[in-house]
Parts: sequence; C-alpha cells; structure tokens
Amino acid sequence: MKSYNVQNYIRYKQDLKQAYKRLPQKFDYRDYSRDELIILFMPLVENIGRKFATSQQASGVMSINDIIQEGNAGLIRAVDKIHWDTIMESEDQEKTIKSFLSKRIKGAIRRGIDINRGNMRIPEHKLNEIRKGDGKKAVELFFNSVFASIDDTGTNESSYVYQIPDDSNKYNNAMLNSYLLSILKLHLDDKEYDVLRMSYGLDCVKHSATEIANKIGINGSSSYVRVSQLKKQAIQKLIDNVDSSQVIDFL
Repeated sequence: MKSYNVQNYIRYKQDLKQAYKRLPQKFDYRDYSRDELIILFMPLVENIGRKFATSQQASGVMSINDIIQEGNAGLIRAVDKIHWDTIMESEDQEKTIKSFLSKRIKGAIRRGIDINRGNMRIPEHKLNEIRKGDGKKAVELFFNSVFASIDDTGTNESSYVYQIPDDSNKYNNAMLNSYLLSILKLHLDDKEYDVLRMSYGLDCVKHSATEIANKIGINGSSSYVRVSQLKKQAIQKLIDNVDSSQVIDFL
C-alpha cells in the first residue's frame, strides 16, 4: 500500500481519488485486504477531519493536513481491531462498520489535538469525562482538572480539587492561561481574580499564599488561610457561573 504523507491537502485528495478508483468492487467487506479496507474508508477520515478543522477545538492547534494524518493513523489501528462476527451479524453492515471506525478516528484526532496543545496537563480520561458531561458537571470537572495540579486538597473526584496523574496529555499554557484570564475577569471580583491569577501564575510567576496576602492587603497571622478560602471561593464561583458551552468549545 502506498504510504500517504499528508503534506499537501490538494495532492492528498488527488492521490486518494486515484487510489479509490483502483479499488475492486466487492460484495463482502471481508473479501477486501487490509490495505484495501484502509483505502476504502479513507474518505471517511477526510469527512471527519474537515469537520474538526473548522471547529474551535482544533483552531490554531492543528492544520487540516495534520488532522487527517492523525485520523488515518486511527483508521489503520481500527481496521486491525474490527470484530467481523459483530459486523456480519448487523442488519446494516455498512452503518455498523462506519460507526466502529468513526469512533476510533475521532478519538485519534482528539488525542492529536490534545497532545499538540502543549504543556498544561489534563488526563485523557478526564478530558473524555468533561466532553461527555452535561451542564455543571462538565464545568466542575474542567476547573477541578485545570487547578488540581497545583492544589492538593482532597483526594476524591467529588472533592473540590483532586490530584492529576502525571501520565497525561499536554496543553498549551499560553492558550489555556489566556482563556482562564478572560473567564476570571468576567465572573470574579478583583480580589478573587488576583488570588487565582497569582496562585497559578496565569500572567506572572506563581506566588505563595503569604505573598498574595501582602499584595492584596490581607493582614494577620492567618492571612494565608484567608487566601486559601478566597481561592476555593473563586473556583466555586466559576463552577456556578461559567456556561458549559464555554468549556466544551475550548476543548
């Protein structure tokens, strides 16, 4: 099988069109070779890839060429895992096999987008939970995941902040920080905004609770406790007030 290096989208479409024309017409999917099956469903990758390319999720992160390349890699892995007995038992074999492949193509593209975002770590299983979540649950999962890598209060997923495993995908700090700052300014008062901004180093170096207390005028021996309270208060305010669509669109 020809190895498609997707460097030029137009050339790729031409190559795919020619390869598709050369495919023999067969009545049973099992009669196709592995390479033929991959070529047969490459147009499916392109259709899915074009939808991702125009989404906010991939904007500024991956080009259409890169998206299709990730999708093709997912297709190849998926073809090797087809459970033919399930396909053949289906009343609509074409729909069943396309559904199976589409799920894995989309997963590969999403992983590619996540990895290419850069340095902010959010576990893939948490990203999937957030994407599948609805309403406030998705918002809560998002903010807990974002801030969890710095705070360590709480050990279960229903608590305010929980630990994130190290074997996670990376996010682009600049992109995420810019997004967070815009959300913070919209929903928090000045003191809450400054506490989160300085605690997590969104546009500055990270500050300790004592340093933050001094900068925002909180005095006393327990000033760091008040800073911690403001931090939790601010995160909860974000969870309560940010619309889930803003979170899903960013992801």
